[in-house]
Amino acid sequence: MENKLIFVTGASRGIGAMIALVLAERGFEVGCLSRSGDLPQVGDVSDAISARWHPVACDVMDETALAAAMTWLRENLQMSIRGLVNNAGLHTEEPTIDLPMDEFRRLMDINAVAVLRASQLVYPLLKENGGGLIVNIGSFYDKLGVKRNVSYCASKAAVGAITRCLAVEWARDGIQVINVAPGYIATDLNREAMESGPLRAYLEKRIPRKSPGDARDVAVLVSSLFHDGLQFLSGETIYLDGAQSVSV
Repeated sequence: MENKLIFVTGASRGIGAMIALVLAERGFEVGCLSRSGDLPQVGDVSDAISARWHPVACDVMDETALAAAMTWLRENLQMSIRGLVNNAGLHTEEPTIDLPMDEFRRLMDINAVAVLRASQLVYPLLKENGGGLIVNIGSFYDKLGVKRNVSYCASKAAVGAITRCLAVEWARDGIQVINVAPGYIATDLNREAMESGPLRAYLEKRIPRKSPGDARDVAVLVSSLFHDGLQFLSGETIYLDGAQSVSV
């Protein structure tokens, strides 16, 4: 893992920050791409961990900036590129009857188009190293019908389709593509809502374990996919929702 670099988008907060932390704990170097360019906000960490983080300000919607960030990290760090985690995304909700098409397109662009473009940009970097892994962060909403969430559900379903198509097309180059689809995950951004009030009551009723997952649950799964013995796993969507989507 030493001197192997993994790009993580949306790495400054939430699930992305925790992914950056766990990857660094396992010895990977992490290109932390976010709009702010901040270090991952996960509390106090050791100098050894923070030394493996390489933050760059980059909006995933700006493909020129995204390409420049990847190129800058590769050239300045002189490390082989092991993979990409497409984590950056957005959730909004609105009654479908009132949904402006511009808002629908905006969510598709952020949650799906940016995933495809980032994957295209990292492809030659992985190919020249003999392969690698792209992990997309989807959602279990990709297979559900959720009121007021047509944009989010559609965009995350698109992530699953992108994953399958790229996995098939790029397999000959040694590139794996996997979609991790979390359910309800508590982060610093939503923990208060998930731990009290109506949402808490809903989760206790709907999730068999009666509580949401944690950002570290996602991060541990993502980091484990970069194990060198998992090259035959590709094209799949792995649901991480505490069995909520299969519960009756």
